[in-house]
Amino acid sequence: MKSIGKILKKFTLPIIITICFLILQAKLDLSLPDYTANIINIGIQQKGISKAYPLVIGKDTLEQLSNFSPSILSYYELKEPSEYEKKYSYLQDGPLYFVKKLSSLESDELESEMLSLLSLMDNTNSLDKLDESMKKQVVIQYINSLYEEIGIDVNKMQMEYIMQNGLIMILIAFGLMATAIVVGLFASRIATKFAYMLRNVVVSKIMSFSAKEFKEFSVSSLITRSTNDIQQIQMIIIMFLRIIIFAPILGFGALFKVLGNQMNWVLALAIGIILFLIIFLFVFAMPKFKQMQKLIDKLNLVIRERLLGLPVIRAFGAFRKEEEKFDVANKELANTILFCDRAMGILMPTMTFVMNGVAILIIWVGSSLIDVGSVQVGTLMAFITYAIQVIMSFLMISMVFVMLPRALVSVKRIAMVLDKKASILNKENALALENVKGKLEFKNVSFRYPDASEDMLSNISFVAKPGTTTAILGSTGSGKSTLINLIPRFFDVSEGSILIDDKDIRDVDIHDLRDNIGFVPQKGNLFSGTIKSNVLFGLKEEDDKVLKEACDIAQASDFINDLGGYDKEISQSGKNVSGGQRQRLAIARAIAKKAKVYIFDDSFSALDFKTDAKLRSALKENISDATILIVAQRISTVLNADNIVVLDGGKMVGMGTHKELYKNCEVYREICLSQLKESELNG
Repeated sequence: MKSIGKILKKFTLPIIITICFLILQAKLDLSLPDYTANIINIGIQQKGISKAYPLVIGKDTLEQLSNFSPSILSYYELKEPSEYEKKYSYLQDGPLYFVKKLSSLESDELESEMLSLLSLMDNTNSLDKLDESMKKQVVIQYINSLYEEIGIDVNKMQMEYIMQNGLIMILIAFGLMATAIVVGLFASRIATKFAYMLRNVVVSKIMSFSAKEFKEFSVSSLITRSTNDIQQIQMIIIMFLRIIIFAPILGFGALFKVLGNQMNWVLALAIGIILFLIIFLFVFAMPKFKQMQKLIDKLNLVIRERLLGLPVIRAFGAFRKEEEKFDVANKELANTILFCDRAMGILMPTMTFVMNGVAILIIWVGSSLIDVGSVQVGTLMAFITYAIQVIMSFLMISMVFVMLPRALVSVKRIAMVLDKKASILNKENALALENVKGKLEFKNVSFRYPDASEDMLSNISFVAKPGTTTAILGSTGSGKSTLINLIPRFFDVSEGSILIDDKDIRDVDIHDLRDNIGFVPQKGNLFSGTIKSNVLFGLKEEDDKVLKEACDIAQASDFINDLGGYDKEISQSGKNVSGGQRQRLAIARAIAKKAKVYIFDDSFSALDFKTDAKLRSALKENISDATILIVAQRISTVLNADNIVVLDGGKMVGMGTHKELYKNCEVYREICLSQLKESELNG
């Protein structure tokens, strides 16, 4: 987890900027319903009159009002109407009184004054029976009549108010669009860059794994973790930056806007239903989301095995059997995905039903409140909008939380890879290998595979000197490949030690060690590219001279020319060349490295006897100063080796030249006689 956190920490500033834009976006979104309410309540119903007191009043009317409340005179001052004639049309000449510049508190006091004045002027006492909202409406109607008396164009005032608020709403809409674009851009860039960096770290970590770690995770699982799991994390980061942060801000902001409203119980009911649905989905769907990634691993494993083993499947006509195996894994994954999709499918229509139901309930309850004058139409419309914003926020959060378990599983799976300590690491202050000669020495080496009950190799001791060829011979399962895999530290010895130039390979730098080894594995694996790119794979710079020399020594030049030259395309794993050609290109790749130690792990098995002999002769002539180790099944391949190590059941049962072993080692003699006639062996 810490490794993922370190990568995410690099995006602190962009994330903070994104959050700031999200807050701005939510603020703009929450302001729109207020402007809608103002247009309906003030612009349409009140004809643009926003204050419950007249902004301008005639002399006679003001004197009449002052008879009931003398203090009202302090709020107005006498002015000539000329400065307002550009805005409104005044049809009546004469002195007019304009309201002074008032503070918010003074404005509220003047509104209360006007309400009190109208109550005093009402002979029927009908105003006292109304609530504050309806009283304000009566005041607005009175002000409207005052404006008409002094000649103010109320219709023009109304249109100006509506146009002004409408223009503000358009600007807010453009602001919302701009902030949404910026948030989307930042979120996408952060998530994509994070996934890119995380994928690099994961692949680098995987490259440091030994065979032990690969066995623990499996190749198919590591592929899924490097692709699908990181994709899930990338998606949740985008959703986090665009929804998880935005939805609570919008939801709580909308709740704050409607606090104290008489219809809040409707909203509380809707939230209760939504929470119940989310909890229900969590209980039933969350375990399935956790299971999904494991099933993807399983499906990848099945597909990978079938594709790699396709020739065998075809040869044995086992299509139906393999299809059934694939069908089982595929159905299991499909059923799990269907269950999760159905759970998500319930969510959306239910949320839509709740939203529409809430809107209908609000209108039903609100209509009765409008009827008695407790609520205005615009306020009701704004409440519906805020209620939908709250529900939509919960909907967005619920959708994220349904996907979150799968993403958390992916995070844990990636963290397992990153937190896994490779079993083969450089020691602190590892020794550098300089002026390497290539002397290899095995000292009482024993090795046991992880979780194995007994040693694969026991007490192996021999020396391979520069300029000599050491052959490793033995029956199948005797430990030949295991032995030579210990040299590049694909595994570490369980007991004893392996020395290179009298230095324990566990004490030297791994990169230096492997840089001085030309390794040809049992399976001559090639990479997609060209012949040239494969042969020069271990070189930092291309060198055509080295390329040609390596191919000549590996006896590959003839078939390369027949194929069309060094730029001939090689498919993945070298599937478009034969087994023998693949082996020779793998040998050329090792030779091009110009290493001090060459290891050939049964890499001549696909060659005919003639090519095998030519290749061994060329090796002896051209890399005579290097240490050569050959693992072979053929006696003809090792006959002329300087030293032959014979293994049987993981133990060294003989060591020496061909003649010495043929005379003194029973196991070696049996292998020889099983392949060649005695006359050929003695000849």
